[in-house]
Amino acid sequence: MRDVGRADMFNSRKELVDKIRLGEDSYLELKEVRLAGSRVSGPSRDGFADELAGFANTRGGVCVLGVDDTTREVLGIPLESLDGVEAFVRECCNDSVQPPLTPTIERLLLPTSQGSEVAVLKIEISTSLFVHESPGGYFLRVGSSKRKMSPEYLARLFQQRSQSRIIRFDEQTVATATMEDLSEELWRRFETRQSATDSREAFLHKLGLARQDDESVWRPTVAGVLMASQDPRLFLPNAFIQAVAYRGHSSVPAEGASGYQLDAADITGPLDRQVWDGLRFVARNMRTAATKGIGRTDFPQYDLTAIFEALVNAVAHRDYAIYGSKIRLRMYADRLELHSPGGLANTMTVESLMLRQSARNEVLTSLLARCRIPGEMAGSKIERTTMMDKRGEGVLIILERTEALAGRLPEYRVFDGEELQLIIPAANVGGTLA
Repeated sequence: MRDVGRADMFNSRKELVDKIRLGEDSYLELKEVRLAGSRVSGPSRDGFADELAGFANTRGGVCVLGVDDTTREVLGIPLESLDGVEAFVRECCNDSVQPPLTPTIERLLLPTSQGSEVAVLKIEISTSLFVHESPGGYFLRVGSSKRKMSPEYLARLFQQRSQSRIIRFDEQTVATATMEDLSEELWRRFETRQSATDSREAFLHKLGLARQDDESVWRPTVAGVLMASQDPRLFLPNAFIQAVAYRGHSSVPAEGASGYQLDAADITGPLDRQVWDGLRFVARNMRTAATKGIGRTDFPQYDLTAIFEALVNAVAHRDYAIYGSKIRLRMYADRLELHSPGGLANTMTVESLMLRQSARNEVLTSLLARCRIPGEMAGSKIERTTMMDKRGEGVLIILERTEALAGRLPEYRVFDGEELQLIIPAANVGGTLA
């Protein structure tokens, strides 16, 4: 049985009116709107941001602007002020809460006690995958009020919403996503003869692409939106590769200098598509020399098999729980850099990368190990049938093939435990440039 107090139950006008009559609770906040000319003078910006962040840090909720929280009287918002009040809400969510909130804002007409109808704003906040800080600190919703988290509670919450929890981050449900957000074309590619008789929910659950949330509602998981939605950024805004190719060497200080940038792309889509498009970006921006004479021999700056392995590792092992960080691919005349959010998982070290395996995202690595290689990519034949090698030889391939081509080993670095950087030196191509 569904909990009628849940925010997602306020879907009809009657339900919302009935809830307002009962007053505030764990899922409902009421706020009168006061205006000074075109400016919102009440509620206060900081206090309002604290309320919304408290919902996101707990189990979500709805705030109705235009209702007195004491008398529960529907007061309304002047129609000509609705745009300004909505802008106020969005500014609070974007500028006063970190990471920013993504509310659902709905304009409604509700009856007053005199029987007339006035406009209100319904702001719905979903349970978040992240822990949000607002101007007053870190808050949670307890009954009809917000409470500041104790350091112990905050530490536990960060742990629960990180990759170290029993349910890993890539297995967590995405509260803002529905099953319809998963592309049938994308999830059916994982079907086998044995799974063909399963229901959609049962099959997606076995794969880790979907599971039931705390209210027994089927929702996509983080892995589900990363592997089976057309644009994961709708749910995880930084789940993409930002690729830039520069004209000069990596020692040139100003990346934004005029004429310095040759090519740039935000590479999006399901993770396997991001790998292929990232590989194409490198292929079209690297230099390739060719010898003259009988036959033709190409000398590229980078071994594309090594680049492929590096990109697969980046999308498979990055920490998607870190808000605001994306994979960054940088190409210079002398080297390629790949920056991946999150340090090394568990007790891994740079020195042990070639010898040990440790997966931060178990579901993602399992799914990528089932993704078929679509044949020849960017002129380089990948010498296996699936995107990930369960034997864990990716790092060894990166090291050996780069050294064979460039005469130098690539270098791994970890910055502040929060970013892994791979530097792949470019080969000094000779001959005639192709």
